[in-house]
Amino acid sequence: MSYAIGIDIGGTKVAIGIVDGEGRVITRESLPTDLSISPEDMVSRIAEAIKRLMAANRLEQEHMLGIGIGAPGPLDPAGGRITCPPNLPNWRDFALVAELKKHLNLSIVMENDATAATLAEHWIGAAKGCANFVYVTISTGIGAGIFMNGKLLTGASGNAGDAGHIVIDPSQGTCVCGQKGCWEWVGSGTAIARKASEILGRPTSTQEAFASADQGHAELKKLIEQVFTYTGMGCVSLINTLDPQMIVIGGGVSQVGEPLFKAVRQYVSTLALNPTGRMTQIVPAALQQDVGLIGAAALVHVPYR
Repeated sequence: MSYAIGIDIGGTKVAIGIVDGEGRVITRESLPTDLSISPEDMVSRIAEAIKRLMAANRLEQEHMLGIGIGAPGPLDPAGGRITCPPNLPNWRDFALVAELKKHLNLSIVMENDATAATLAEHWIGAAKGCANFVYVTISTGIGAGIFMNGKLLTGASGNAGDAGHIVIDPSQGTCVCGQKGCWEWVGSGTAIARKASEILGRPTSTQEAFASADQGHAELKKLIEQVFTYTGMGCVSLINTLDPQMIVIGGGVSQVGEPLFKAVRQYVSTLALNPTGRMTQIVPAALQQDVGLIGAAALVHVPYR
């Protein structure tokens, strides 16, 4: 049996795991993304975690096909560099692949994290067998991966799918990217927590905002309904542009479940431009919290270029 190491780098944590050729996660570990240390030191911690997992499972380097990394964009996959990620400011223009190779003598491939997750959902997830779909992740930020005509579309520089920076509502202020009213700025988990904190006058988590809305807090209920509408708007923009059969939605915010999916389906069925677009399937990600980790490993296991 051959295995791949998957590394999913996020703004708050790094998921690391060993995944077999059927997409099963054999073992995993999670590290906090420590922005108080250098990215070189963070990579050293990641490498140590990989070695721990291999040793604990009696696996040697010859059992590994390679390492796949899902990283936040913008990035330079061909050059193995993270270029200017908004949520990892001290990782700017960081040669991640070269740094990791100092610790592990394995082949390493890197793609945008949402692109990697898209490959996972096509491999063993909700979009298995679907030739045309978009994967949208709504979490700390919002990203997307595009799978069209049976293959991943990564764009000229590997950065296709930054759907979180589609402008949705310019009246809502300036996004971290500099544009006004991006989907990520108004509809991500970070956006929900920010707006809920303003409403309640104290720090409030995304989870608390959803819970308070469910319990009948009028302003928070209005906020959550608006976020659902923004999600529908973003999906319609993707449908009108790309004409997918399906949109798969994952990420922490998607865990609210049916209220989100019902609202988005209703919006899409009413306002997508083409009749076929109005029938686009809107489905939850099958892999949920493991999608990034499995997606990173899929970059090694699954031919996608």
